[in-house]
Amino acid sequence: MYTTRPLTALSRRYICAPCRHFASSTPTLAQAASVKKLGVIGAGQMGLGIALTASRMAKVPVTIVDNSQASLDKGLAFADKLLSKDIQKERISQSDADATRSRLKTTTSMDDLGDVDMVIEAVPEIVDLKKLIFSSLAQICPSHAILATNTSSISITLIAAATSKDPKDLSASSRVVSTHFMNPVPIQKGVEIISGLQTSASTLATAIAFCESMEKIPSTSADTPGFLANRILMPYINEAIICLETGVGDEKSIDEIMKNGTNVPMGPLTLADFIGLDTCLSIMEVLHKGLGDSKR
Repeated sequence: MYTTRPLTALSRRYICAPCRHFASSTPTLAQAASVKKLGVIGAGQMGLGIALTASRMAKVPVTIVDNSQASLDKGLAFADKLLSKDIQKERISQSDADATRSRLKTTTSMDDLGDVDMVIEAVPEIVDLKKLIFSSLAQICPSHAILATNTSSISITLIAAATSKDPKDLSASSRVVSTHFMNPVPIQKGVEIISGLQTSASTLATAIAFCESMEKIPSTSADTPGFLANRILMPYINEAIICLETGVGDEKSIDEIMKNGTNVPMGPLTLADFIGLDTCLSIMEVLHKGLGDSKR
């Protein structure tokens, strides 16, 4: 027979470092207010969602950066569509929608992020691309700016290390943190906060406070493959795909049993299509490489 002990009986030494930071650095309104201007890198669905929500809820000016002007134009058109829908459903007034839209600025140059207090990177899950971006941000952004990534699986410690060639230089890497928003950002309340080994307690607290000013509910995770959300979610989706592949059930049956049996809004196969099968595969590869589990 297995015996268990209550969690309160566990020694403090078993609590992960990010959690100790969180316990000793409760975020305040002043820390959220210290972010007066935000930068977002990437004008895709995630980046646009983060920018729009920050503008609407936190009421801060947002500079959206993308190397494609067409992507920026498409993103703003999508923002207009979302705001128009909210006006029609009386979720927001016309004046508030106009104010939200007026706070969004676009550019194709990261050099325009020289005056932001926080930047959130939301580009594809390509390690070298993220390392290149953070190396540049360390040079471009002010010395106080929080450098956040929306990565869903890549090590924050690894990304933070790209900010300097000197591993002892923590001036930029201590300001790197992950704010992993859930898709679609304007609707989903959850945001996963992950600290790297270099992340300072004040960086963590400021990131949490700003996410709360966006009316999000933060959860903290250690810097391990997949963090919390995808370490739980992706094997679930993968097992559903295996069930389909091996004939355990058809697509409708797999999705319906999970919707009707566990009260989730959509089944795992529909969710996989919503996330994108390429993204699911990329995260599963990170989990398999980092954890070595055959189910991942």
